[in-house]
Amino acid sequence: MHTPPDRPLAGMRALVTGVANAESIAYGCARAFADLGAQLALTYLNDKARPYVEPLANELGAQLLLPLNVEEDAQLDAVFEAIRKEWGALDIALHSIAYAPKADLQGGLLESSAQGFAYAMDVSCHSFIRMAKRAAPLMTHGGTLFAMSYDGANRVVPNYNLMGPVKAALEASCRYLAYELGPLGIRVHAISPGPLKTRAASGLPDFDRMLADAVDRAPLGELVDIMDVGYATAFLATRYARRMSGNTVYIDGGAHIMA
Repeated sequence: MHTPPDRPLAGMRALVTGVANAESIAYGCARAFADLGAQLALTYLNDKARPYVEPLANELGAQLLLPLNVEEDAQLDAVFEAIRKEWGALDIALHSIAYAPKADLQGGLLESSAQGFAYAMDVSCHSFIRMAKRAAPLMTHGGTLFAMSYDGANRVVPNYNLMGPVKAALEASCRYLAYELGPLGIRVHAISPGPLKTRAASGLPDFDRMLADAVDRAPLGELVDIMDVGYATAFLATRYARRMSGNTVYIDGGAHIMA
């Protein structure tokens, strides 16, 4: 299919989960997908979150706005059934959802509870697998799946605590899904942005220090923003990246290369 070079996602349909507000990484990705021509379906966590997400969905011209708590299989089923009825197929699905109980997140890994660790793993990692299982049958001509990670998956980032092992599992899941879904033409990537000022990240202890360290470490010497992440992610969904799969893609100004 020929598409204009400035709208390489024209005709594609993208599901974006995890939009919380205009500062969230998921919003940056949704905006980039739309800018490059994709149709959008967005989700919101619950009725409390809807007033923050709905204006963004309207701004982006999203065709679908659906509730999604990934702990509820019935809601996951409903999202993909709505996509099937509206579009009949899906080309892009982005998972930008993570959670850990505050007590487990703010203590060291040794202090994390079994219940808190399992909860963080379920919401932040296994829910992506559940999403991929439902997305794959709709990707009848191939597609791209994305999950949001962080460099704390691969090296120790002080105060990232139990989310380090959880994100490591998420990145490994992306690789295994890339292997399993490759024969269907479905590509899978983990996206690893540098630290950004998002609501979710603000719950990490000493987050301001993490931001300052990221600037000091990055060869480019500056923080990334949500649109840096959005456009790089959108590129990976285009035909220009059609032979790429199973990667962890760093969008961090080069900070990850530094010892």
